Amino acid sequence: MGIKGFTRLLLLASALSASSGWGAEIHGRSSTQLLWFNNYFNDRRQVELGEYLRLSVTNLDKEGKASLYGYGRVTQDLNNGDGFNSRLYYLYGEYRDLWNKVDIRLGRQFINQSAGSAIVDGGQIDLKNVGPVGLSVYGGRNVIFGLDHEAGHGGDLAFGAAAYLQGFKDTDLELSWFRKWDRWDIARDTLGASFKQYLFNNVRLYGNTRYDLVSETFSEVLAGVKYYPWSNLIFTGEWYQSYPTFDTTSIYSVFAVDRYQEAVFRADYTINDRIAVNGGYTSQWFEEGGRGHIYHLGCSVRPVEPLQLNVEYDNNQGYNGKTNGVLVDAYYDVTRALQLAGGFGYDVYKRDVMNNDEIARTYWLGGKYRLSKGMATSLRVENNVNAQYESDTQGRFVFDYDF
Repeated sequence: MGIKGFTRLLLLASALSASSGWGAEIHGRSSTQLLWFNNYFNDRRQVELGEYLRLSVTNLDKEGKASLYGYGRVTQDLNNGDGFNSRLYYLYGEYRDLWNKVDIRLGRQFINQSAGSAIVDGGQIDLKNVGPVGLSVYGGRNVIFGLDHEAGHGGDLAFGAAAYLQGFKDTDLELSWFRKWDRWDIARDTLGASFKQYLFNNVRLYGNTRYDLVSETFSEVLAGVKYYPWSNLIFTGEWYQSYPTFDTTSIYSVFAVDRYQEAVFRADYTINDRIAVNGGYTSQWFEEGGRGHIYHLGCSVRPVEPLQLNVEYDNNQGYNGKTNGVLVDAYYDVTRALQLAGGFGYDVYKRDVMNNDEIARTYWLGGKYRLSKGMATSLRVENNVNAQYESDTQGRFVFDYDF
């Protein structure tokens, strides 16, 4: 399905590009990438050539309601024996505003709702403009990607539905249900909700939650608030809880898991057009009384107009080990078309009290060059030095064409 589907996407792009009488608008991006890295599965050097294609075809009919969207990739391993690989992430047709009330999607598509997300080969129907509440239902074959190819079986299905508020300027609310089958057995059954509320033009309340019907527990809960006293200052406070749940058909579902909680406090302040600072603190709670504390400081400085420096420091102390690390990135605009960049990271960490401190270092150089309005190239080369590798060099060269 992956290779055939991506081939269809390439042929479709060629056919539509050659069709000038439709009045259709064709846009997208072709990204050709050359990557080299260490293959961690066999500890051998690997070089890959990849092609990523994102495509949108709109105005397929007189009223401009019919559209087509696609995105996929093909890769070829040039030296390590992994050969040819492809993935079709989505390829679907969409018809909007049927009777001014219905949107329809058919084909492979990515569904993301508060109760869950999936890539399905199937359909989605949205009912809107019938009052303050909109409805959405979807279903189809659940697409599962393995390392080298699609790994699904017969009876792998995903279905769901959602109800959401519409027409309210300052309020967003969604309630949804998601069910997944693995070879005809129910693997996951989840309820979800997401919420946003804007107050007084400078406060945003938000939250997300998922409730697992099988284990009868809240697998995820997030509640947060953002406060904007001025346009250049943002305060953020969040509380998050996670209780991992697994598919009922997975062997991991029989293992005991621990509940995790954290509270995050952060401030972002843009002093002027040359200096911005941020800082934060995260308090962590693990099972059996374990605690963790993460402190973060960051700064972005533009000492001269073409140069931007970003510096971040993190300190992690507690139950989950000890880490001190700094990241420094620099970006220099040589011309409007050419940008050079580089940076390094330095981390000192201890996994537990039985181990000594270890050091991990990262160095990278890169750049971007805009050849024309729709064409650009970029290059990044990185070397990692850590407990596993004395030298782990990897890189990526990219040629992007927007059409």
